[in-house]
Amino acid sequence: MGTPDPELFPLPVWRRLLTAEWRAATIRTAGYRDAAGHHGLREAVARSIGRSRSVRATAADVLVTHGAQQALDLVGRVLIDPGDVVAVEDPGYPPARHLFHSLGARVVSVPVDREGLDVNALPGGARLVYVTPSHQFPLGTPMSLARRAALLDWAGRHDAVIVEDDYDSEFRFSDRPLDPLHSLDRAGRVVYVGTFSKTLLPLLRVGFLIAPASLRPALHAVKRLTDWHGDPVTQAALARFIDSGELPRHVRKATRTYAARHELITEALAGDLAEWLDPVPSTAGLHVCAVLRPDAPADIPAVVTEARRLGVAVEDLASYCHETPRPGIVLGYGAIPTDRVPAGLARLTRSFRAVTKR
Repeated sequence: MGTPDPELFPLPVWRRLLTAEWRAATIRTAGYRDAAGHHGLREAVARSIGRSRSVRATAADVLVTHGAQQALDLVGRVLIDPGDVVAVEDPGYPPARHLFHSLGARVVSVPVDREGLDVNALPGGARLVYVTPSHQFPLGTPMSLARRAALLDWAGRHDAVIVEDDYDSEFRFSDRPLDPLHSLDRAGRVVYVGTFSKTLLPLLRVGFLIAPASLRPALHAVKRLTDWHGDPVTQAALARFIDSGELPRHVRKATRTYAARHELITEALAGDLAEWLDPVPSTAGLHVCAVLRPDAPADIPAVVTEARRLGVAVEDLASYCHETPRPGIVLGYGAIPTDRVPAGLARLTRSFRAVTKR
């Protein structure tokens, strides 16, 4: 779930760029660096997301982090006092919920429907709202334009900050994506969070956030206090990787591969698995979600257990729910070779049949 295919990673190109950064001049200037990150990478990120996601930013707006999780931690440390209310999606991303709770927040679940977060259900006293509007995690649906406008209006009226986690929308198989909340924000309410863990590899541990000017000094100070800065060599190599055109080239290639896997799964959900599952419409990312049909006599935990016994890893949708569990499954296809997807789907179908007969 959410793991990219390491076989698609352009290792020869990356090795060449990384080797070029490890030279004598680098070692001679190997002192402590800017907490905000390598300046070249910040410039490259600003240009890249401007082209690909219509996010308006300069290098000064970008703070490089160890993945999206550190970005959330920095925002939480700056904005959350013990007892503050933080609103999160339900179903949603468990590590974000756990992180905000660890910082002393009172985390409130807000339901998600086909248009995204239910803005009318937001608690009035929320200090921060965490959302995944481009590709809702884990359902996969995008937040509608009307909901985006309503959420921004709500944040303005309640003096709240929105954290927009755009974790894997680079992999889009159809339709032009809606503009991010950040690009619609006119009042400086949105912190935009991105990561290279999905487009490249999680082990690189490189992400970023783009924050309003009012939050930047505090975020930089917290970054310096917590770990000073990341690996400047990796960041410099990544800057060259982006500016040379290798990143968009890699994303285009990976998108074609993931689209083929996505198509195989959606076909199976409309075919052999349709007796038990209704797919949640999704046109991006590294996973597909499907909910149990109301008339299907299947126990999802038992199906997941049986599938694992047969060598297939799928996840129970209920593990991403907090207040109201939804019966369903989540299928990640990032790390499974395309030619093995049909066999995996056949075993999953066998799992449903075996559990239904019991």
